[in-house]
Amino acid sequence: MNLPKKAGLPDVAQWLTVLLSFAALALSSFAYGQTGRDTLGEGDSVKITVFQNPDLTTEARLSEKGTIVFPLVGEVSLAGLTPAAAGNRIAKALVDGKFMLKPQVTVNMTESRSRQVSVLGEVTKPGRYVLDANSSYLTDVLAQAGGITALGDDTVTVMLKRNGKVMKMGVDVSGMYKRGDLSKDVLLENGDTVYVQRAPVFYVYGEVQKAGSYKLEPSMTVMHALSVGGGLTVRGSERGMKIRRRAQDGSFQNLDAKLTDVLQPDDVLFVRESLF
Repeated sequence: MNLPKKAGLPDVAQWLTVLLSFAALALSSFAYGQTGRDTLGEGDSVKITVFQNPDLTTEARLSEKGTIVFPLVGEVSLAGLTPAAAGNRIAKALVDGKFMLKPQVTVNMTESRSRQVSVLGEVTKPGRYVLDANSSYLTDVLAQAGGITALGDDTVTVMLKRNGKVMKMGVDVSGMYKRGDLSKDVLLENGDTVYVQRAPVFYVYGEVQKAGSYKLEPSMTVMHALSVGGGLTVRGSERGMKIRRRAQDGSFQNLDAKLTDVLQPDDVLFVRESLF
């Protein structure tokens, strides 16, 4: 589109108005692209601007009813709307109230509080955490919670609420990174729960440097277990070691232990004193 060669001041002002309108629409589209996949809800904070009306700029938090109070029009319900749709609703209220003819309203979500997940169990900081466009994956939420503790299991239980149904799945977080495959890094949504259970343990006592309970690693052998326990004392012997193991019927078995034997959850490894 070409400007007139001799444009008067009124014409220049009109062209500037058009250009600024396009700029405002572009900014609105960009903001929608950033948060458009999220809908507004109770507790979310928003910033509302009306093009060429700076006095109407409003920052507010959605109430328990999902509403905000906007100048001139009063209370407006925004819960369940995308930021773009919320802007359209406020604009319609301004038009219906005969305050403006064609208002251009932009709504940006500045803080999300309505989309939260619960993180429980063996994490550094259990609690509820807010999801946003940049931190909605399982690993992001675990990082917010301070990570899995030394006693936490590498396989995390995730309870997903989808379409009114609850689905349970296990995610091997450590395995994802070992394999270099993040396809199991679940995209979480509001109301989901992450639970990190206590990892299986084994017990070692007798003639070892550091008797106690320890996290059982996959395919952990008796030799590995002895090293975790600090090794044998000067009186300890690799001969005559025993494993006390619970059978499926609840009874206990006392098994001879070899260095290459693989331990099972709740095994008790006993190291005898050398007779010589």
